[in-house]
Amino acid sequence: MHARRLSALLAAAFALAAIGGGGATPAADVPEIVIGSVLPLTGTLAQTGAGLRTAQVLAQDLVNGHVSYPLPLVGKSGLPHLGHARIRIEFADSQGKPDQARAAAEQLITQQHVVALIGTYASSTTATASQVAERYGIPFLNPDSSAPGLTSRGLKWFFRTTPHDGTFAENFVQFLADLKKTKDIGVKRIAVVGEDGLFGSGAGDAEEASAKKGGYEIATRVSYPATTTEVNAEVQKVKSATPDVIMQASYLPDALLYMRGYKQQSVAVKAILAQDAGFIDPGFIRTLGADAEGVFTREVFSLDIKHRNQAVPLIDQLFRERFAGKPLDGNTARDFMGILVLADAIDRAGSTKPDAIREALVKTNIPGKLTLMPWNRIHFDATGQNDGGAGIIEQVQDGKYETVWPFDVAVRPAIWPMPAWKR
Repeated sequence: MHARRLSALLAAAFALAAIGGGGATPAADVPEIVIGSVLPLTGTLAQTGAGLRTAQVLAQDLVNGHVSYPLPLVGKSGLPHLGHARIRIEFADSQGKPDQARAAAEQLITQQHVVALIGTYASSTTATASQVAERYGIPFLNPDSSAPGLTSRGLKWFFRTTPHDGTFAENFVQFLADLKKTKDIGVKRIAVVGEDGLFGSGAGDAEEASAKKGGYEIATRVSYPATTTEVNAEVQKVKSATPDVIMQASYLPDALLYMRGYKQQSVAVKAILAQDAGFIDPGFIRTLGADAEGVFTREVFSLDIKHRNQAVPLIDQLFRERFAGKPLDGNTARDFMGILVLADAIDRAGSTKPDAIREALVKTNIPGKLTLMPWNRIHFDATGQNDGGAGIIEQVQDGKYETVWPFDVAVRPAIWPMPAWKR
């Protein structure tokens, strides 16, 4: 894309962001098409939920607008096959609680009469909300929950765009194998740490299986409630096990607790390999500062991959305008794409009937180059899992997330071992 064209698109995009949408008015007899979104808007995950909501609304406005990007259905002034009807997202709060997520999904379906659901970030809340959608026969698109078991429940109406933790655990082991080809990394023992919900337990199971398959010893496995406010005993257990590497799955509040605990108890490991979530939340580096340096995290998105799709920096700038200057990250990029995938399916269905939308989702086949993600494509297998997903690994270096693996897309070499704690 030439610089002049890029500049013109950015100017148009900022104009769109300022007015919150734009483009042709839909035909008078075409109603708004309402998508229901269940997110943690209050509670311990509210900070994350605010970013996800911002990303989803941005995608909604770009679908309804007239500024074109190399992304599915963006800039079409609504849904072309439905008379340019505009989409509208109706939000409901899960509070990060499974029972509340179930109630939120029920309310959106029975009272707001949504044509499809999206959500819910935490795997435990996604599990309950999606069961409601299944009971009512409403398509449910999950862009961000990574517990492997979510797509092994035999559900008909559930679709997931993000890769799951089985893929990411295999990425960790492959990353270590690739490092071994160039240096003696000294890794034999691995500690597996995670919250005790579907996300953490699913990630832990996948990490343990992948690590053992790779020839590593599991030094210890630590499970804890995500709502905990104290982790001293758990950190001591990790330290006593003397692992070389920690593989961890935590949300933001508990990730911060553990990082502070590791420093206070001088837990010395060669690397912390984190399962995204709290470790890539904007609040992670902002809160920890130098104590975040050297942490590795698997990711599903990076601003470094803009060479694949030049919409990446444009969408990032629009997002920053709406979210207090905070950059697009793996969580928010996935939810942005989730709305586009749903809108694309509804448009191809040419209908708001659940069966038609589900059939369109089944037939989804979006090339990776038309997404913000480092994926091969978006295409759902028989379980509803996107079989074109792939992961990358980033490391916090100089206060930023830098892509370090796969090596052919890395922008900086991995720092190994991670730096010692600064006192």
